[in-house]
This record gives sequence, C-alpha cells and structure tokens, in this order.
Amino acid sequence: MKSPRTYTLKKRAETLAETRRRIVEAAVALHSSVGPARTTFSMLAERAGVQRNTLYAHFPDEKSLLTACSGLVEERDPMPDAAPWRRIQDWRERLLAGLPAIYSWYERNADVLACVLRDAEHHQPTQEIAAQRFVPVFAAYAEVLGAKLNARQRAVLGLALSYHTWRTLVRQNGLKQAAAVSAMICAVDCAKDVKP
Repeated sequence: MKSPRTYTLKKRAETLAETRRRIVEAAVALHSSVGPARTTFSMLAERAGVQRNTLYAHFPDEKSLLTACSGLVEERDPMPDAAPWRRIQDWRERLLAGLPAIYSWYERNADVLACVLRDAEHHQPTQEIAAQRFVPVFAAYAEVLGAKLNARQRAVLGLALSYHTWRTLVRQNGLKQAAAVSAMICAVDCAKDVKP
C-alpha cells in the first residue's frame, strides 16, 4: 500500500509536468503566430494561465524554453528521416522519395517554420536552437539526396531543400506539392549541363 506521502509526491510531480506541458504548448502557439523573438514571458504567462514566477521556475531562461518548444514540435511531427532514401540508387528516384516527404513536413509546420526562420536571422537564442535542430538533419538530406550529383546540381538541390523555395512555389504561387517537386527535379537535372 502506498503511503500518503508517496501519493502526494506523485500528484505534485504530475501537476508540475502538466503545468510545464501547458507552458510549452502556449509557447509553441505564440512562436507560430508572433515568433520566438517577439514572445515575451508576460505574454506566455498569460496564455498559459500561470504566474511569471511559475514560468521562471520551469524555464529560467529563454534558451531552456526554446529547447523545450523545439522538442515538442519534433515530438509531435518529427522531420523526415533520410536513411531510407540512401538505398535508392537512381538520384531522380531518391528526390521523388525525399522531396515530397520534406515538402509535406513544411506544409504541416509552415506557421512555426516561417516565424522561427525569420527570427533566426536576428535573434541569437532562436538561431542557436534552429542550428541544433536543423543543421544536422539538412546536412543528411544534402548528403543522401546529393549523392552522385555534380557541384552545380548539389547547389540547385540546396535551393530545392529550402523552406523558402517550398513556400515560394506552393504558398505564394499556388503550385501543387507534386508540381513543386517535379519543378525542382527538373531544375536539378538541368543543372548538370550548366557551365560553371
């Protein structure tokens, strides 16, 4: 039989975890609308329904909050894994497997990505967290999808992998996802014949 103290400690731990989760979810919502750089702890405390001292007890600084937020986004919708594409021999087939997965991830996460990537240009904590989360993953994408491509093709592949390219083609110019993928594969193919 559990002692009353054990039950009380367990209940307190559950309450703390729930408060922390509520704060992180509120932060992700704010980061998806106003962006991390414009999200203040006052705004966050109000949205999460907690006092500022409670907020600071869970997240003593902005970096710890950003780390938790990026972790929740990753937990909810992990970035596509490049490993399965490695087994595909033909580069076009690799791109036909990889780009739709990446572009679909962009579609599902467009709001938060737009704000985070914008703020990473000038907000040091966002820049650091974005580098930790994105740089290794995109290095894997470039390595796997760029295998057997020449330098010019890899440069165009870098353009194809960019969130901003996806947004320009799909969100701003109305291309369907498949058409955007096809356009980028054509661009990579054409780059093989471009003079340096």
